[in-house]
Amino acid sequence: MSNDRNEPSAPAPGFRFPHTYAILFAVVIIAAVLSYVVPAGEFERVEVGERTEVVPGSYSGVEQSPVTFFELFKAIPTGLIDGASIIFYIFLVGGAFGIVRATGAIEAAIQKVMVAVKGNERLMIPVIMFVFSVLGFSTGMSEEAIIFVPIGIVLATALGYDAMVGTAIVTLGAASGFIGGMLNPFTVGIAQEIAELTIFSGWQFRTVIYLLVLGAGILYVMHYAKKVKKDPEKSLVYEESKRGQVNFTEDVMNFEELKKRHIFILLTFTAGIIINVYGIFQHGWFLTELSANFFVIGLLAGLVSGMRINDIFDAFIDGMKLVVYGAIIVGFARAIVVVLESGVIIDTIIHGMSSILDFLPPSITALGMLVIQVIINFFIPSGSGQAMTTMPIMTPIADLQEIPRQVAVLAYQYGDAITNTIIPTSASLMGVLAVSGIPYLKWVKFVWKITALWLFIAALALVAATMIGIS
Repeated sequence: MSNDRNEPSAPAPGFRFPHTYAILFAVVIIAAVLSYVVPAGEFERVEVGERTEVVPGSYSGVEQSPVTFFELFKAIPTGLIDGASIIFYIFLVGGAFGIVRATGAIEAAIQKVMVAVKGNERLMIPVIMFVFSVLGFSTGMSEEAIIFVPIGIVLATALGYDAMVGTAIVTLGAASGFIGGMLNPFTVGIAQEIAELTIFSGWQFRTVIYLLVLGAGILYVMHYAKKVKKDPEKSLVYEESKRGQVNFTEDVMNFEELKKRHIFILLTFTAGIIINVYGIFQHGWFLTELSANFFVIGLLAGLVSGMRINDIFDAFIDGMKLVVYGAIIVGFARAIVVVLESGVIIDTIIHGMSSILDFLPPSITALGMLVIQVIINFFIPSGSGQAMTTMPIMTPIADLQEIPRQVAVLAYQYGDAITNTIIPTSASLMGVLAVSGIPYLKWVKFVWKITALWLFIAALALVAATMIGIS
């Protein structure tokens, strides 16, 4: 789940984890210092089709070009300017989603589904997790899932399960889709744009992995639910339930009833996504066209819902406000690359890392990329920020190691998404736990096995993608 909307929460009382922006600015400073000590050097680059690739074996040293004190600070606005296309893409897509959310259509539809499976324990877990997974891979649902957690808990407890099950069907469902990411505009779309790949390309492979991840998640939650129903004292939140910390009443299910206009809005939204996919693969659409189409989707959704024009644009602005954190962080992340390029040391770093990896099989290199992304995600849990920070380095490394660029994107995608279910720097996770009343350590005890299994699936996926040469 992406944390592009809010600042990460503190992992424990009495300790404040450094702000992601502070971490990024510290890295900018470190990059500037490195420009004085790391030898400057460059690769030759050539145009291959519509993308730029490094020429293997072409690295050579050049004159040192240390970054000055003032250039260090200039890197921030320069980074914002360089990342403008991605930043405004995030703003426009966020604004469009803001309008769709303001219509209440998504909430009404989800509640309709959740009420429909109420009382049917065989359907509840797989159906609800599937619904949230669709929103995860298409809209990047993260913090938005928080409002549905109380409903999930009501449904789960009504069927004899516990609050952990109710929380998991919502959050792990959304996480499964986010990991799949086939049409996620905030992560896969941005990473592929940086890697100069067709946006949403490789969706077939991602769909297969998504189904494996979702299936594993559903079976995992169902296994735990069965155990709790058989013996309620096996519940990890048994004590919290007795104290009433994780109990909710039916009055949390108070979203607007699903109406015809909601159905039209959802059909409009679905049609817009289909048009986007068609435009990408048939007409070469990129960020500009996608942003424009999302804007059209938002306007149509507002008009169909009967919203007044001023209300539509109020919702549009509200939607953009929610993604400010993730949008502007792109500029700060880009500032790191600006400093490394100004100091002419980014190719030296790429050359050094690639030289080490020369002794490893390509599949092991791909796994190393995954490990790096997992570590970075703890400190930069913003999906778009992590893409802007890592992809400019991982893309040329993939070229030099003769690994498909799509594999580098997959490593970023899985490294960013999977551990958001467990790391304390994930704002969406900490928000979910705050609402549900589940202690963080008990959530970790519940979720660590499925997180490890998802990482294992991701590792196998990367090896397979490397071997088949996914494009």
